[in-house]
Amino acid sequence: MTPLLRPEASGIRRVKLPNSFVMNAKQGTILIAAQMAGLLEQLNQEVYTRPLPLFHGSTVGQHFRHILEFYTCLFDGVLTAHVDYGSRKRNNALSECPRNAHAVLDYIADTVKHQDDHQWLKVDSEFSGDCVAGAERPVYISSMGRELQYAFDHAVHHLAMIRMGLEVYFPEIQVDEDLGVAPSTLKYRKGAEAAFARSESVIPETTYG
Repeated sequence: MTPLLRPEASGIRRVKLPNSFVMNAKQGTILIAAQMAGLLEQLNQEVYTRPLPLFHGSTVGQHFRHILEFYTCLFDGVLTAHVDYGSRKRNNALSECPRNAHAVLDYIADTVKHQDDHQWLKVDSEFSGDCVAGAERPVYISSMGRELQYAFDHAVHHLAMIRMGLEVYFPEIQVDEDLGVAPSTLKYRKGAEAAFARSESVIPETTYG
């Protein structure tokens, strides 16, 4: 069972890393937890729970809950080395109160530090909503590091949607420019910006007669 920690005891803070830093799955988890915690601090109850037309009536809080439950499901499966995201526990308290979500972010950031990236895991898979109850589902061998990568990518995807919702309905809220942007995209942008800066610094040759 995932414990709820006191939000005021949070050790999560916004993290800025040098451009040359290469992080692993655990560091990536801590980084995205810090990014989410920083955003949560700007969201009041009304913003967090208002149904948004862009989300077809879903809320920012429901997107946060969905992200968090994938991480807690992964950590709940560590002892048995068996993960089933399709049977994860749904905790509506995470979508109803930003403080509850913040507490679970604390738990995720702390728990991931004690994980073994190379631990083998069995992951139950599901590719259709028409699966017959009780039917045997495909099981694949994975690792904690690979599943942390999956949870990270899944979080980035939903944070991109959260960002769109905030920009459309709550433009007064300042959103981190990197929120919901995949690392590969950020890397490409930085490379493109550096290339443009170098081209701007080149003095064109001039021929004098």
